[in-house]
Amino acid sequence: MAKLNLIVGSMLGAAEYVADHVASLLEQAGHQPKIHNPARLAEVLAEPDAILLVVTSTHGAGDVPDNLQPFVKDLADQHPDLNALKYGVIALGDSSYDTFCQGGRTLDQLLAECGASRIGDRLDIDVTQHEIPEDAAEAWIQDWMQMIA
Repeated sequence: MAKLNLIVGSMLGAAEYVADHVASLLEQAGHQPKIHNPARLAEVLAEPDAILLVVTSTHGAGDVPDNLQPFVKDLADQHPDLNALKYGVIALGDSSYDTFCQGGRTLDQLLAECGASRIGDRLDIDVTQHEIPEDAAEAWIQDWMQMIA
């Protein structure tokens, strides 16, 4: 089974709840998830064989949450070679904003620019449509787990 590093970007807690729920589902399936909150690039780079799963909300004018800012800055500044890294993204946002899920899109783009390969599609959860975002993540993670097996 797979080792996974879950990095969490959250301001109000919704992304943390989603990450905790997803981690428990991954564990139940026999995977080894580790939550990083706050995330540090050096810790992720230290485990190149682990799959990265980003779970982040969007804050302000399309920004990643404060607790994820240092990770994003390090990733953009250092631009490490991530050709061996596989990843997934769960983004939370409000579709009434034109920056809907921009935090997740930003991480997706940065990881791809560093050479990482995304597994499956990014999940964009519209919190105006999903009162409990964990439910949307649960449906997605079941399919995603098939791709990492």
